Amino acid sequence: MKVAVSYPPLGGDRHATLGQNRQFQWFHNPSFIYPMVPAWAATMLKLEGHEVIWNDAIARRWTPGDFSDFLERERPELIAMETKTPVVALHWDIIRDIKDRSPETIVALFGDHVTAMPEESMAGCPVDYVLTGGDYDFLLVNLVGHLERGIPLEPGIWFRKDGETQSTGRFALAHDLDCLPEIDRELTDWKSYGEHLFIRKPNTYTMAGRDCWYGKCTFCSWTTLYPKYRVRSEELVLDEIGHLVDRYGVREIFDDTGTFPSGGWLKRFCSGMVERGYSEKLEISCNARVDAFSENQFRDMAASGFRLLKFGLESANQATLDRLRKGTTVKQIVESCRAAKRAGLTVHLTTMVGYPWESEQDARRTVDLARKLLTDGDADMLQATIVIPYPGTPLFDEARENGWLLTTDWSRYDMRGPVLDSPIPAEELGRLTQGLYRAFLSPSFIGRTIVSIRSLDDLKFVGRAGKAVMGHLKDFTLRRK
Repeated sequence: MKVAVSYPPLGGDRHATLGQNRQFQWFHNPSFIYPMVPAWAATMLKLEGHEVIWNDAIARRWTPGDFSDFLERERPELIAMETKTPVVALHWDIIRDIKDRSPETIVALFGDHVTAMPEESMAGCPVDYVLTGGDYDFLLVNLVGHLERGIPLEPGIWFRKDGETQSTGRFALAHDLDCLPEIDRELTDWKSYGEHLFIRKPNTYTMAGRDCWYGKCTFCSWTTLYPKYRVRSEELVLDEIGHLVDRYGVREIFDDTGTFPSGGWLKRFCSGMVERGYSEKLEISCNARVDAFSENQFRDMAASGFRLLKFGLESANQATLDRLRKGTTVKQIVESCRAAKRAGLTVHLTTMVGYPWESEQDARRTVDLARKLLTDGDADMLQATIVIPYPGTPLFDEARENGWLLTTDWSRYDMRGPVLDSPIPAEELGRLTQGLYRAFLSPSFIGRTIVSIRSLDDLKFVGRAGKAVMGHLKDFTLRRK
């Protein structure tokens, strides 16, 4: 079967952060995260003998006309697309256009939004299948097997039969991740991806597990919609890293597990990195929780090749952290940042403003803490966003119950303005978010950054990071009221 795993272009002069993203945003200065789960789907389908086309038109910066030419030229039998809340209606339009041009082409949608609201897309466009749950690589392979050989559909798939929308029941998340093959990097165009976080080239991504072992934060669509945490064997992840080093000369990796494994898994992984000599050949960054590691574990990570940890600060107000069920304290945030820095690690913070229960003073407390951590050298980077309650999350349910939702026009859930009723005006939220990024412009931070430059790679990274900061300042200039 001829299958296209596709991210169609969405038009305009902005770039959609769609693939492998837990939150959606339009970027003026884009970087593209390697969409690991679709890449596994493409790899498994190819191994089963299908003709697979990797068609990330967003990362390739195609126009809608380029995509139309592609469809006319390649004529795939099945097109599978990932969607998210802010662009789901755009994908409905694209599906209508595909069906108008080629009614026999089968279209499947997957992602967190359609997991939360599968019937909406079945009713909103002529999509043939909706794949729910986080294992849409396994489900896509199952769907192709069903279409070609009539094998039964697994739980979690929505479809049409006799004019009626039906489903195979709730998804199970029961697949063994150790059965996954190594991703075919050439097939999936791995060199097109890379965030501003990377210093060294070549760089790429791994994914040790799905998705977060804590899994309680009320705002996170992946951990609440895909609530079963599973990890791959540390030996298999180490083997993959070895192949990335040997085959492609990879010098840096970001592991995009929602929260990197801890405990015994981490200890064995760190030991393996040192014993196999990988710690001398490349660096690793990952997502982490501030309460996950001791100071000794931070040192072990640094010694085994880890460079950067992404910590969720979210808010400097303990009442907000408790309401989000973060399970951490403001004190732990500060202490973990300092401990990681003492171990020689780089700290990247994620923050949010615009909670319905926070005053402007509360929001400024978050801005002030983030700026202080950066200025004092206890953190190195940050990512600032406006709170968006994605459908399917406890935060969305809480917002609906309390009348906080300003709109259910999903196109507005793109961080260009608030969709939650907040005591803080929309324009001020934009200024607060910009204020977080302006922390990079402080003399002390700039001075420390200049002193830290040790190589040409470092210098190039500082240049890319500076460009990214200016892009983010532009991202938050246009605010909807």
